Amino acid sequence: MREEEKKQPSQKFFKKRWVYPAIYLASAAIIITAILWYQSAGTDIAEEPNEYGYEDDVPTSDQFDRPAVEVNRSLENIAMPVSNPEEAIIEKGFYDETASTQEQEAALVFYNNTYQPNTGLDISMDGKEFDVVASLSGTVTKVQEDSLLGNVIEVEHDQGVVTRYSSVKDFAVQVGDSVEQGQTLAQANKSLLNEEAGVHVHFEIRKDNVAVNPIDYVNKSLASLKDADLKKSHDEDASDQSVIGESQSSDDQAAEEETTSEENTNSSEEETNSSDEEESADEQSSSTPNTEEDSNENE
Repeated sequence: MREEEKKQPSQKFFKKRWVYPAIYLASAAIIITAILWYQSAGTDIAEEPNEYGYEDDVPTSDQFDRPAVEVNRSLENIAMPVSNPEEAIIEKGFYDETASTQEQEAALVFYNNTYQPNTGLDISMDGKEFDVVASLSGTVTKVQEDSLLGNVIEVEHDQGVVTRYSSVKDFAVQVGDSVEQGQTLAQANKSLLNEEAGVHVHFEIRKDNVAVNPIDYVNKSLASLKDADLKKSHDEDASDQSVIGESQSSDDQAAEEETTSEENTNSSEEETNSSDEEESADEQSSSTPNTEEDSNENE
């Protein structure tokens, strides 16, 4: 009976309506206080400098960002130097040593009574003027006026690649400018070298100063330019030049021999003519005394 009497007050206490709400409120206050204390403690730790003496939120300098830009440029694909490639018309293609005879003849440029192989693409827009844009991002290394080629712009890229744009006017860039792919460089123009093409741009791609066929590398990355292939084509060009030089020297030698033979023939003819004249003179001198003798006899 006494134990039951002792338990009764506590049981009466929990039966009161405000007991459980008070317990919940106290628990919530304790939890919120703990959360706020943890957050304030974390902020204080973040504000303290670290043991190495630098801050974590300092942005990186520009020198660390540049390599990323160069990497992005190296991943660019080579594009046509026009804003609307689907409307471009190739007036004259690249002279390829491996092409057919007909294609090679079509890629010859006739100027000053001589035929020259075309080292790029002559691109037009059906006779209309158009913007000439950068095929790749790079740095402008040449902006030159040239009456024969119709002015020239050169842009240098990675891995020894240079793109050349001639037959242009109204320069929009200057030497030293950094240009992005698709940026306007100039306006298409005419040139004395290829007047038949009308308003056009002469576009070249050179790797280590060796011209390559742009058609083979459009929509491909710079890595597609193989050094071995370029060296091979360069050696072939050198051998072709040596063959041409040998043929020219042989032709010159033959011409000299022909000239010498003609001179010898002319000299022999002159000697023959002189001998004939001497003989005729002798005949005339020998006939003169006989005539005088005949006249004396007649008298």
